[in-house]
Order: sequence, then structure tokens, then C-alpha cells
Amino acid sequence: MSEGDSVGESVHGKPSVVYRFFTRLGQIYQSWLDKSTPYTAVRWVVTLGLSFVYMIRVYLLQGWYIVTYALGIYHLNLFIAFLSPKVDPSLMEDSDDGPSLPTIQNEEFRPFIRRLPEFKFWHAATKGILVAMVCTFFDAFNVPVFWPILVMYFIMLFCITMKRQIKHMIKYRYIPFTHGKRRYRGKEDAGKAFAS
Repeated sequence: MSEGDSVGESVHGKPSVVYRFFTRLGQIYQSWLDKSTPYTAVRWVVTLGLSFVYMIRVYLLQGWYIVTYALGIYHLNLFIAFLSPKVDPSLMEDSDDGPSLPTIQNEEFRPFIRRLPEFKFWHAATKGILVAMVCTFFDAFNVPVFWPILVMYFIMLFCITMKRQIKHMIKYRYIPFTHGKRRYRGKEDAGKAFAS
């Protein structure tokens, strides 16, 4: 192997200008992602805004329905992964009924861990919208289809998939959403401070 055969290296063993440029670009992108992490609501508002712009574009152009259908299927797949537990309880064979969340006080608490965390869900959904938006600039992706059939098929697929997911959630007794932190109170002395 010669000196320049390594990935990103020039003939003299130093990283090439192109490699350094894309490395720096990746670092800036990751930095912006890291800074956006705590702003969940803002991230989702931006994603919904992008989605709205995409829908307006498709409506005005009267085309690219197959791209929109593919985007919908992709988002449905992401949503199902977001609702699913990281470890599928149906695959675990601990007991006859299968594992479940604790139902009595002395049973061990196991928190719900998602297969697809919220940040990765947002990131993938946003990238999907941007890719679909770019596809609307190319006529090769404007495949002529009868769009009402795609809409009906998507609605049917959504209903069947969500029905299966809800049955799975009921069978293995898990809820993928939390409603805030539990607050515990003492019996009669709740809110009183004790003087030492």
C-alpha cells in the first residue's frame, strides 16, 4: 500500500483539503445538533413547519405523490419504533404470561426504554422531510399515480399497524408515554417543616 491509499490522506501523509473540509462540516453539524437537544418543542415546531412547507409545495406542484407516500410510510415506521420498547417483551420467555411492568409493590421497577429515542426520531423525521423536499426538484421522482388510492392504502396501513401496536401494548402492559414526575406526600405531615 502506498502513502496516499489511506482514506482522506494526500500523497504526503497529511489529510487532504476535501477530507478536512467534510470533517469540519460534520463537526459543525454535530455541534448544532448537540445545542438543539434541550429544545424539544422548538425542534418539533421546526419539523412541523418543514412538513407544512413540503405539503404546500406538493399541493402547488400537483405531483410527487409517490414521494409523499414513501415519506408517510417512513414516518409511520419511525413512529412505531418510537412507541416500541427497546427489548421486545414478546421475545423474552421469563414466565407463562411474558414479562410486564411491575404491578405490585415488591416487584422490581423497570423503566420504559424506547427502541428509537425521541431525539433520533426527530432527527430522522426531519432528514426524511428534507430528502423528500429535494426529490420534488427532480422530475424523475414525479411518477404518475392515482393519488386517492395511495391515500386510502396509507390510511388502511396506518390503522392496521396502530391496532397491532396497541394490542401489543395492552398484552404486555406498557405505556410509552409518561405524564410527568410522580409526587409523593407523607400521611398527615405533608407540607409541614419540622424544627430541629
